Amino acid sequence: MECCLKCVRGIPYPSLIATILLYAGVALFCGCGHEALTGTLTILQNYFEVVRAPGDSLDVFTMIDIIKYVIYGIASAFFVYGILLMVEGFFTSGAIKDLYGDFKITTCGRCVSAWFIMLTYIFMLAWLGLTAFTALPVFMYFNIWTICQNTTMLEGASLCLDPRQFGVVTISEEKTVCTGTEKFFKMCESKEVDMTFHLFVCALAGAGAAVIAMIHYLMVLSANWAYVKDACKLQKYEDCKSKEEQELHDIHSTRSKERLNAYT
Repeated sequence: MECCLKCVRGIPYPSLIATILLYAGVALFCGCGHEALTGTLTILQNYFEVVRAPGDSLDVFTMIDIIKYVIYGIASAFFVYGILLMVEGFFTSGAIKDLYGDFKITTCGRCVSAWFIMLTYIFMLAWLGLTAFTALPVFMYFNIWTICQNTTMLEGASLCLDPRQFGVVTISEEKTVCTGTEKFFKMCESKEVDMTFHLFVCALAGAGAAVIAMIHYLMVLSANWAYVKDACKLQKYEDCKSKEEQELHDIHSTRSKERLNAYT
C-alpha cells in the first residue's frame, strides 16, 4: 500500500492532463480531418463532376492526398512528442526525490528543459496556424449547409456554388451547381454535406484542444524549469557548504595533531 501511494505521488499530474488533452485533440483533428477530406472528394466527384487530372499534375485530388500524408505525420510525431514530454515531467517532478532519493541537476538536464520549452512554443504557434487553416473549410461548408437548410426560402433566387472561387478547379473549368437544379437537391438530401461539415467542425475543435494542451505544457515546463533552476542553486549551496565543513574539519584535525605532537 505504501509503495502504491509513493508511485501515485510520483505521477506528474499536470503533465498527464496535458498529455491526455494533446492526444485527444490530435486524434480528433487527424481522424475527423481525414474523413472530412474523403467526404470532400466524394462531393466533388458526385455533384460537381470534378475528375482527377491525368499524369502528375497538381490538382485538388493530389493536394488532398498530400494533406492526408501530413495528417499521418502529425499523428505519429505528436504521439512521440507527448511521450517525451511525459518522461520529462517525471524526471523534473519534485516527487521523484521522494522515490529515488537525492539526485544531481546536470547542465544537460537544464538544456533539455529549455529546449522543450522552445520546441513547445513553436508547436503551439504551428497548431494556431492549423486551427486558422481548419476554420476555412468550416466556413465554406457552413455556407453550403445553410443554403441547403433554407432551400424552401430560396425559391425564385439563383444562387450558384462555384468551386473556382476556392481554387478547387482551374478558371477554364465551369463546375457550378445552382439552386433549383437536380444536382443541388441531391447534394442537399444526401448525408455527405452534413457529415463532412460536422467532421470539419470536430477537426477544428481537436486543433483548438491541441492548442490548449500546448499552452498547458508551456505552463508545466516553465514551472519545471523554475524547479530545476532552484534545485541547481540549492545543489551549489550544499556543495559549497559541504566543502567548507570539510575544510574546517581538516583544519581542526591538523591543529589537534599539532597540539598532540607538541604535548608529546
